[in-house]
Amino acid sequence: MTKINVKGTIVSITKLHNMDYISITDMIKAKDGDFFVSDWLRNRNTLEFIEIWEKIYNKNFNCGKFAIIKSKSGLNNFKISIKELIEKTNIISLKSTPGRYGGTFAHKDLAFEFGLWISVEFKLYLIKEFQRLKEKETNLEWNITRFISKINYHIHTDAIKSNLIPKELTQEQINQIYANEADILNLALFNITASEWKKQNKENLRDCANIQQLICLSNLENINALLINEKIPQKERLTKLNQTAIHQMKLLTGKFPEFSKEIINTTSSNSNLC
Repeated sequence: MTKINVKGTIVSITKLHNMDYISITDMIKAKDGDFFVSDWLRNRNTLEFIEIWEKIYNKNFNCGKFAIIKSKSGLNNFKISIKELIEKTNIISLKSTPGRYGGTFAHKDLAFEFGLWISVEFKLYLIKEFQRLKEKETNLEWNITRFISKINYHIHTDAIKSNLIPKELTQEQINQIYANEADILNLALFNITASEWKKQNKENLRDCANIQQLICLSNLENINALLINEKIPQKERLTKLNQTAIHQMKLLTGKFPEFSKEIINTTSSNSNLC
């Protein structure tokens, strides 16, 4: 469980259903006077927001029973607890857990709306601190993935050294072979060589890669090392690696552009590759 400081109020954040949930129990502490989650749930606008959210994200949402509950909002005697709302309508935007580290958690979309009930200022600072946390987590994940990719790089270069570099070559020729094999991976994943990238950009190609690309690249290094050890020709390896890259990126992101067949056809005649 992660914690953020929102204008002096420590607010917990956890993962549920692979999504971020924010403790509205913690958020209430920033509200002046007596204020309960049940008071917020009595509001029709709150229930309408929950209803729309659940219809979008929850296939098991019981919208019929929820509509009955919503129709009672605004009445003087209307009151419902989080536990009762979950049990009757199977909502997932709210979660109530007992115990020392328990409390009521809301999906971040709903928690931001709850923040407005505390104050406009609190909501804005909550969003700001949440975004700062996400940026920090993303940078940490990127650095870890980049580190793993560098480790697998040594597995890749060892396969090249053992299978593709004759003893009589000069150091310059050896470096060229390493660069060529690195570009096979670049072509398979990014559809561009390192030198072509540098002509258009100042930063290193792989330093600009996102987490999903780095994960895929790390896998490609291992696969290419195996293919090199099996004496598979470079042109055939490029085709296999690209097919793997397309498949893995589709799994990781749900989208990946088709690889240009022209690149496969031209690499065999390119002096810098193959």
